[in-house]
Amino acid sequence: MKKTLLQLSLLLTLTVTTSFAIDNLKLNSQLDYSSDSLDGPLITGDDAQAGFVAGKTNYVIMYGEGCFNSKRQARRTVELYNKYRSQVHFVVVDLDAKRSPEQQKLVKEFYKGYIPHVVVLDAKGNPLYNSSGEVDSKEIEGVFAKSFSESAVDSR
Repeated sequence: MKKTLLQLSLLLTLTVTTSFAIDNLKLNSQLDYSSDSLDGPLITGDDAQAGFVAGKTNYVIMYGEGCFNSKRQARRTVELYNKYRSQVHFVVVDLDAKRSPEQQKLVKEFYKGYIPHVVVLDAKGNPLYNSSGEVDSKEIEGVFAKSFSESAVDSR
């Protein structure tokens, strides 16, 4: 019962969030992938304060600007964005910058203190992938495919 109430609360919280999306993701061209140097925001784009959007698969990356693992994951994120931007809502959370209330909810719910942290949420806000550390694009693409097939079944 308690778990059900928590899930319902999370779903209601997430579905009330704004429906705008980050767009035009770009990788910082000055990133030094061999060190933990502070090279500025790893990923930029329009409306970078976006949060979860219900009704669509969401990919969330949480990173720190001075982490070479985060830099490599940022590169994968932009590659995934270029391939899936019409099907997936991308959320970029720079933990070194001010976050929107929507992003802060995601950090509070999913971030466990290690970067980079990647979360893939289904259209209802349920986590399909939630892990710290670098993750290969092929693994995320498999999670996307599962999400897309579940969405197709749900819409019947």
